Amino acid sequence: MKKTMTFAILHFSVAFTITYLLTGSIVIGGAVALIEPAVNTVVFYFHEKVWKKIESKKQSAENNSASIVPVN
Repeated sequence: MKKTMTFAILHFSVAFTITYLLTGSIVIGGAVALIEPAVNTVVFYFHEKVWKKIESKKQSAENNSASIVPVN
């Protein structure tokens, strides 16, 4: 949990710093630092669902091809 928390702090800090440097606005920097990780979390959830489907199809294809044994 400590590693997760330190990564979250790092992520917020980077998002805030980059946005602040680009815009000069503490408010916009703060908003982006809060919104970007939240959006990223939702996108990551759907990315994982799609990735698991792809892996599942690949595993099924491998299992099907491995179960076919040529007969002499």
